[in-house]
Amino acid sequence: MPRTEPLRALIFDFDGLILDTETPDYRSWQETYAEFGVELPLDVWRRNIGSTDFFNPYLYLEAQLGRPLDRAAVKAQRKRRDNELLAAQQALPGVEEYLRAARALGLKIGIASSARRAWVTGHLARLGLSDWFEVVRGQDDVNGRPKPDPAVYHAALEALDVPPAAALALEDSPNGAAAALAAGLTCIVVPNEMTRDLDFPPVARRLTALTDAPLAQLIAELGR
Repeated sequence: MPRTEPLRALIFDFDGLILDTETPDYRSWQETYAEFGVELPLDVWRRNIGSTDFFNPYLYLEAQLGRPLDRAAVKAQRKRRDNELLAAQQALPGVEEYLRAARALGLKIGIASSARRAWVTGHLARLGLSDWFEVVRGQDDVNGRPKPDPAVYHAALEALDVPPAAALALEDSPNGAAAALAAGLTCIVVPNEMTRDLDFPPVARRLTALTDAPLAQLIAELGR
């Protein structure tokens, strides 16, 4: 269905869409579980992607072991490994091209994330991308309500002063896509290695990577 209102804003998800934080997160937990002699299946982990509500890896590990853990020690060791893996990650292919294209088209640019805002802004600074975004909204801006709740999209739209019908969302997970759609945005999904086999709600387009099609081309196609 063609758009009926001119596009005025582009809103990105962050984790898994701008930066692959999801693979390092899963890998560090996989390695943690392996140290205890048990496995963390990918299909179990995937329930948590794009949200923060559905899966507690400490509880699941304790259930596999049948005993409580020293969670503080597990957390510290796992986090060290996660940080090590994250430090090697750069922005995903096509992100900077989309940012330049959005700026050239006169679009407002924002982020709506289930993560905390400081997590997002810290990584943006490391990647040298901070100046591209007029607005960053995270779960701490919406009383901890993660996607698929649309609250973070409502917050980003309000900060950008743009109605939902004039905004395009880029998401990598079903929870994220559901949040964008519930907020009234047009949504394009770009699943990654962790999310490509999940069931997505009906969206405007699905890409294998942002490098599949230039932003201006996608906008023109949506307008038709």
